Parts: sequence; structure tokens; C-alpha cells
Amino acid sequence: MEKRILQEGRNCWKIARASRVKFLIDGGAYFSTLADALEAARESIMILGWDFDSRVRLRPDHPDRAVASQDLGAFLNALVAPHEELNARILIWDFAAIYALDREPVPFFSPGRTHPRIHFQMDGSHPIGSSHHSKIVVIDDALAFIGGLDLAKGRWDTPAHRPAHPNRRNFEGSPLPPHHDVQMAVDGAAAAALGDLARERWWRATGERLQAPATVNDPWPSSLTPDLTDADVAIARSSPEYKGESEVREIEMLYQDAIAAAKRRIYLENPYLTSVAVGEALEKRLREARGPEIVVVLSQKSTEWLEGATMDVLRSRLLKRLRDADRFNRLSVYCPVVDGLGKGCISVHSKLLIVDDRLVRVGSANLNNRSMRLDTECDVAVEADGDPTIQQGIARLRNCLLAEHLGLNPEKITARLARKTSLIATIESLRRRRGKTLKVLDGSVPEWLDSMIPDSAIVDPESPIAPEKLIEEIVPHEERRATRGALFRGATVLLLFLGLAAAWRFTGLREWVDVETIASWQGLLRGSPVAPLWVVAAYVLGGLLVFPVTLLIVATAFAFGPWTALIYSLLGCVLSATALYGIGYVLGRETVARLTGPRLSRLNRLIENHGILAVATIRLIPVAPYSVVNLIAGAANVRLRHFVLGTLIGMSPGVAAITFLGYQLDNAIRHPGLLSFVVLGGLLSLMMLGVAWLHRRLSAESLPGKSK
Repeated sequence: MEKRILQEGRNCWKIARASRVKFLIDGGAYFSTLADALEAARESIMILGWDFDSRVRLRPDHPDRAVASQDLGAFLNALVAPHEELNARILIWDFAAIYALDREPVPFFSPGRTHPRIHFQMDGSHPIGSSHHSKIVVIDDALAFIGGLDLAKGRWDTPAHRPAHPNRRNFEGSPLPPHHDVQMAVDGAAAAALGDLARERWWRATGERLQAPATVNDPWPSSLTPDLTDADVAIARSSPEYKGESEVREIEMLYQDAIAAAKRRIYLENPYLTSVAVGEALEKRLREARGPEIVVVLSQKSTEWLEGATMDVLRSRLLKRLRDADRFNRLSVYCPVVDGLGKGCISVHSKLLIVDDRLVRVGSANLNNRSMRLDTECDVAVEADGDPTIQQGIARLRNCLLAEHLGLNPEKITARLARKTSLIATIESLRRRRGKTLKVLDGSVPEWLDSMIPDSAIVDPESPIAPEKLIEEIVPHEERRATRGALFRGATVLLLFLGLAAAWRFTGLREWVDVETIASWQGLLRGSPVAPLWVVAAYVLGGLLVFPVTLLIVATAFAFGPWTALIYSLLGCVLSATALYGIGYVLGRETVARLTGPRLSRLNRLIENHGILAVATIRLIPVAPYSVVNLIAGAANVRLRHFVLGTLIGMSPGVAAITFLGYQLDNAIRHPGLLSFVVLGGLLSLMMLGVAWLHRRLSAESLPGKSK
């Protein structure tokens, strides 16, 4: 007997029995099945997700079904209204601002949009830098869906993955790319356990304790034929340490244990491949003389430019390591393609692992460090444990996925694999040059890009960032008072801006320089083809003369619109900082040390230990004057890429805030009125609150007896 892979308390939270298990391949199958199941709900609907959009349609290809073909918000309202005992609770990650433009503009929880028994909550109960990423729907604790699919735009698709599908469009009508994913449905005790998990999350986010449903109900759709029956389902989680709760790393351990147990084949589908722990586990197996074959199906590249410039670089480094370790030619990495996408590839969003015909794992966890340790994730796994029926079901799923990617029927995959025995040889014998097929993925990135991106500790962190610990180290006790003074000097400058606007409105100051004069200055600058050069030159000169950069940012906001000013200011700040960095580099350590004192050695140590994070934090907290920090960084031989990226990251929030404050100040001067002053006062209040928060942090860290 083989040693069982799944072990409660080690690589999973709980193992519970499901009478029925169904693998739902791609969003079209999941969404339509979910619609059927939701229509059978009687007491409780629990939805957990990273994203949610009430405008999606679960049955876009069934316009004849009036209620089910409505958008999700209207559908839920229609479901809840006739059933007095039915409550729907939706808990979605309180997302970072970077995703704001990609989310539903009018939140689903807006007053008047939802039935009183639909409860919508945003969940921000997580450490800084992490997110809630699990995707779970539980109906009456009797049926649960879990996998990689959120109820959001861009997820619906069919296994054909047509380059252009009329139902795969954005809400304004623009086409969306093909999207591959996998979801899993379970019933019985496994569904009830996922219900417990969802209620625990709800309580942590809202403080409301929910009771398990008392209704005995079977919402499993009659048309849904299970792939497995009477299977034990393991639930594995990831979550960071937070507010007294210990870190959970069951998913990472499950990956390591499953990869170590593989005898013949490992099949992976995932959007990413940057996890240090999973990379090491795969590398170890590749170095073995008799290890398993490893087939990985990934997206060709990330869809967003920021991920392409970061996560794709980390993936290329890990792929190189794995290929260097593959002395026995047992690794193949592919991306699925289809005619009509040009050089593009189907977006692979599934998070799936199949080991031999023995274990299948589906869930929300990406193969990156975040999903292993930083974000909250939930996966489910089924182990055959010698049951031939379950073994056949696991093999059938793998063959169905390969058949989809290769544009073939599953029977052909099964027959060819029986002859070849090698999974890689089977795929290679069936791959085509054109049409729907799997293409070998190189995954390399340009050398110049690779040289710019730091290691995964910054781009793909393994643990949350504790801001108070970073402040404690970067701002020493002896400088706390000076730093707090600098914060309040900055706050005083902001208040002076408000006073200036008020004086312009209510005194004779506006007679000295009228609005028309200001407008003419703005017109000259905006109309000049060399305006960007003048602005950048002003920032560089200002840095050399130690001129307050805050005033330069405000002046830029006056001269240009907020978005143009934001770009010009960030560019000017970075180039000014880089110029002074170069001067510090030329002057050398000893000369700059005589000018700056002990700051040089301390900042050098901090940046060596924390890299980009330290540079960014120093930009946020006025440890030393802007120009002095730049000189010290150059003299201390800080890596230029760390310095530039840290400066950009650290200065962006402040530059954005001051730019929009300056723009609103200009607006208050040009169009004086109650509303413009209320908006200006609101912006100032928010910035003052930020200053006060930093002051409390610094003061708290200075209390006697506070450990370092």
C-alpha cells in the first residue's frame, strides 16, 4: 500500500466525504450549472471571491430562459424575493486601488439595487499587501463550487475557445480573449465543510456569526452527471498570520507532498510559475534519474503590462532553472493556441495539479509565492487511495483537458497514451503546426528587462510587510523627533495652500495676479512642444539647489491638467533623483559621508537589507531631505534599478496626492465656490490624517520599553 498523500493537519485542514464530484471545465459549463443550482437554493447562498460583478450573465447563450439569462444582480434579486427564508451573502476582497478601473463602477451593494436579504460585504481583514483570493460558492451547505473562477467579467468561455465569441464580450461590447479555467462541484459533508469555512470568513470580515442552514435540500442539478462518486475531498488553505491567527500553509505543503509522491506523471495548469517552494520541489524530481515526467500548461504571457514586466521575468528565471535540471528530458512546458489569435495564446487561469492517476487538486491558488503564504486561498483535492473508479475519473479529467488543448476527442488521447505510456510522447505525437493545439513555451524575456527586475522577495513576496517594523528600522529612535517635525512642516505647507486659496477668494490678493494672467501662463506652457523638457529641467535644477520638491509638484499641477502633471512630476522626480544619485556616485563614499554624517552608512545598510522596499519607505517618510537621500544612495553604491524603482514606488502616492491637491487649489482660485473649497478641504483632511497616522506610528515606536 502506498503512503497516503492527504493528511489532515499537515497538508489539508479537513477531509470530508462527497457523494458526488463534478469537474466543470471552462466558465460556460460552470456558470450554467451554477444558475441551475442557485434556482434550487432555499435558505443560504454564500459567495466568496476575489472579484464580483453583478452585470455578468450566467446563461448568455440561453436568451429563452428569461430569469436565468438576466445579469447576475437581477438574477439573485429574483431568486431571493419569493423565498422568505433565503439569504444570499456575498463577500468580496476589498481590492487595491490598482484594480479600480477593472471593477464594477457602481457597487452591487448600493442602496436600492439589491433585495434586503442580499448582503454584500467587502473584506479587508488581511495584512498590508495581501488579498482574499479564494473563489467559493456554497448553497444550503449541500452543494459547493470551488476553483479558479470568480463571478466576474472575462471568465465565461467554452472549450472551443473561439478567437471571437459573441457572448465573450465586455459590458460595452468590446471582445474579450479566450479564457480557460476549471471549477469543481462537491456535495455532502464536503460542501458543509466549505460552508463552515465561508461562515468563518464572514465572521472575521463582519463580526456577524452565522448559523449553518437547517433546511434539508439537494440543489444538485438533475442534469449534472458526477465524474466521481463517494470520494473523500480534502480542503487545503493558505492564509497569512494576522491579528493573532497563525499562518496556514497547507496548500504549499500539499504541492510539495504531491510532487514528491509522483511516480510517473505530473500534470500542471496555472497562470503563473514563480513559487520558490514548488520550483524547488519540481527541480528536485527532475534531477532524479527515475523521476516522473512533468507537463506544465501556462499562458504564453501575462495579459497586464505590470505582470508582464515582473511575474513573467520571475517565471523565465524559474523555467531556466528547471530546464537546467532536466538532464533526462522529462520536462515539457506548453501554452494552448488557436487559429485567429495571431501570436497570442489562450489565457490559462486554471489552478490544477494531477499526479499519476492518483490525485487531483483544483482551487484558487496560483503557483506563486503570494498564493502559498501571503493571500487567503482554498483548494480541494481527491486522492484515489487505490479505488480504480476514482483513478479512472482522474485520468479521464487529465485526458479531457489535453484533448481540449489539442483540439481532439478524449478517446484519442486515452488510446495514444496507452500505446506510448509517456505523456510527453503522447502530446508530441498529437501536436499540430496549425489549428487548436499546444505550443512549446519558451518563456524567456529580454536581458535588459531581466536585469531591471529584482528578486521575488519584492515582486512576489512570501510574507506580509509589517509597516511598524520597517519604520522602526528605517527611522532610528534618535531621529524620530526630527522626522515628526518634518511631517508637520509638510502639513503646515499644505494648510498654507488652503489659506492661499481662501485669501485669493476673500481678499484683494486676486487683484495682484488675476486669473487671466495665470491662464495665459498655463496656455504658453501647455502649447509649447518642449514643455516636458522645461518641466524635467526644472526638477533636475531644483534637486541640485535643494528646492522643495513639493512646490515643484504643485506648480506642475497648476500648469497642466492633473493626469499630465502627474506623469511630468513623476518623471521629473525620478530623473532629478537619478541625476543626484550620479553626483553622489562620482563624489564617492568618503566625500558624501563628510557632508551627511552617519546617515550614509545607515541608509546603505537598510537598502542592502531591504532593497526597493527601503528606498520606497524612505521616500514616504522624511528621514532625510530629498536631495540628501539621492546623494547618499549614489555614494553608497545602491543598485540603480533598486533606487529608480523604489523612488517611483515610494513617491507615486505623495506625488499623486499633491498633484490633485494642486489641481484643486487651481480650480478653487479659478472657479471659487463652496463646492471647490469643500473638495479642497477634504483632500487636505485626508492628507493630514495620513500625517497623523505616521506620527502615531513613530511615537508608538519611541515609547520606553518598546522592543526593537
